[in-house]
Amino acid sequence: MSEALSGRHVVITRPAGQATHLAEALVALGAKPVLFPVLSIFDIEDTRPLLDVAARLDEFDWAAFVSPNAVEKALTPILARRAWPAHLRVATVGHSSEMALAGFGIGAVTAPQDRFDSEALVALPELQDMAGKKVLIFRGDGGRELLGDTLKARGATVEYITCYRRGKPALDPAPLLKLWTDGRLDAITVTSSEGLHNLVDMVGKLGQAWLRKTPTFVPHARILDAARTLGLHEVVLTGPGDDGLVAGLTAYFGTAVHAA
Repeated sequence: MSEALSGRHVVITRPAGQATHLAEALVALGAKPVLFPVLSIFDIEDTRPLLDVAARLDEFDWAAFVSPNAVEKALTPILARRAWPAHLRVATVGHSSEMALAGFGIGAVTAPQDRFDSEALVALPELQDMAGKKVLIFRGDGGRELLGDTLKARGATVEYITCYRRGKPALDPAPLLKLWTDGRLDAITVTSSEGLHNLVDMVGKLGQAWLRKTPTFVPHARILDAARTLGLHEVVLTGPGDDGLVAGLTAYFGTAVHAA
């Protein structure tokens, strides 16, 4: 099993600058990571709502960050202007966001430990009795409403703050097409449904034909459903986070049928 990924080309589709941990883990197992970011993260043009809420932080009981991008794009301008209120509790959805928060000096964080999504977050006991609580949710443009809707239903007042924008990169798919043509593209990892849709668009008609036949590893059932809807034939649901993806890849290629 330790050599299951040796020499295999594994595509990482995380945004630029956010693939390092997964890439290093794959290299340590002998794999050859191929970076092909399918999401770009942009600063928001109108920063007034973010700066306004920075001045009002003391009014809130909870602040929730939906991703490491939300952490960075919100806290960089906020903490340049003021200290984080001692009473303001912080929640987030996964280990990457927890690490990002720790980088800003915020260590007491409420976050799920077994599954990294909004469903797991709202299931935590700390977020059950929300009557009268005021909650900030820092996120990108758009995004799911489950977290906010659930907390509202439990009696909270929720305010969304958009602190970054997502977009589709203008990348040449030629490196992927070359690997596919040569029979050397072994697997793809996809960590968001939006990113999966972007990937399908970015690789074009020829790439889509290859993509449908390529083992694609996803850490969430929601992405699995999207992949099947898009016609991908071999989609593998892994455990959460980078560790789950690595374990899923290793188990898949470690079986006798895929070892050759």
